[in-house]
This record gives sequence, structure tokens and C-alpha cells, in this order.
Amino acid sequence: MGHTAAPQPASTDLRGIAPRLCGRSQPRRYDIDALDFAGSYVAEDTVLATARARAAELGLAPVAPGLGAALRMLAAAASAKAVVEVGTGTGVSGVWLLRGMRPDGVLTTIDVETEHQRQARKTFVEAGFAPGRTRIIAGRALDVLPRLADTAYDLIFVDAEPVEYAAYLAEAYRLLRAGGMLALAGILAGGRVGDATARDPDSVTLREILKTVRDADEWTPALLPAGDGLLCAVKRG
Repeated sequence: MGHTAAPQPASTDLRGIAPRLCGRSQPRRYDIDALDFAGSYVAEDTVLATARARAAELGLAPVAPGLGAALRMLAAAASAKAVVEVGTGTGVSGVWLLRGMRPDGVLTTIDVETEHQRQARKTFVEAGFAPGRTRIIAGRALDVLPRLADTAYDLIFVDAEPVEYAAYLAEAYRLLRAGGMLALAGILAGGRVGDATARDPDSVTLREILKTVRDADEWTPALLPAGDGLLCAVKRG
């Protein structure tokens, strides 16, 4: 991908960034209570609660409700018919995506663990989705994605190992149609990305991904504070 130089902020520290509110002359910092309220704005139903309990039994951490609601909204905004999900888990994020997609849409979801997908199948049935609405592929995502068709997808959601996000970024650009959207979960790494002293591999990788997407001509990005951070980027035509 080509990159063009872009004006850089004076500091790469992401802490304390807050929007300027209408009618206020000074920006206001959001507190934890406000973020918790936003995260619980859309409640989960019994289907999602059951899928979340299955995830806990398997030692998995599915997307937070606020992030799930954001995924549903993005899928609906894109009128998504063809979606790829990396990281099936027990189907929590998949249900959120399917509920935002078109009624004839198909979710292609990839996970290396077949037991995760077995549980996800239960979740999709309980949510009322016909088997034809999902294509469940077992395998390592970076081995599966190259076999998928170019420019055939409206939305790609990745919830995987951060150290592989650069590879997912390249695959997503090939797979998405013009105007399609990439969503990368966990992009704030529990707040470490905003701490310049955090030099662990995940934090370093995610900072580089944020900079790459922000500065690239190929993407129109936004960083959402949903869950542990959701980097969204629309592929430019």
C-alpha cells in the first residue's frame, strides 16, 4: 500500500482525548461511569447471554455488548450482504453481525478451534438463523483468507492476535469492495496503546497499525472507544 505524509499530532499519547461538546468552550474528559453507560446502552438478550456463558466455560473473552452493538450498526449501515469474521468464538460477535446484515446476507466466520465453532453453531440456531446464513470454516485465518474472492465482501471483522493485524490489513484490502469496511477489535490493548512507555509486542504492533491506517490513502479511518477499542476503516475506491 502507498502512503502519503500526513500532519502528525504533537504527541502520540492517546490518553485524555475527548470530543468538544456542542455549546462548550472546553473539551470534557469522559469518566468511567459514562463509558460504562455507553457500553451497556444496548442490552443483550438471552441468546447472547447464553453464548457469553459458553465462552466463559471455554476461557474465551467475547466482544463487549457495546462493541457488539457497534458491529450490528456498521453491518446495517453498510447494508452488508457478505461479511467475513476472523475469530468465531461461541458466536457472540457473529450474532451481532448477522442481526445487522441484510436478510439474505451470509457470514463467513473462521476459527482455528472446531469446538468453538461447534458452540457457535448452537448459538446461531438459537438466534433463529438458517444454516445457509453462515459459512463456518475451521482453520488458521491467514491460511483461509487467501482462498476467498477478491473485492467480494462488504465488511471484515477481525478479533485475533494483534501481532498478525498487519497481515489481516493487507488481506482485507484485497477482499473488500470499494466502500467496504474493515473493523479491528482490541486496538487499545487495555489502554497500553495510549501509554508511550508500553513497549510489549502487541502495543508496538497496534500503534503501528493505527498510524499506518491513519496515514494511508487507501483508507478512511475512525477509532471508536467501544469495548477495548475498535479501529474502523472504509476502503476508498
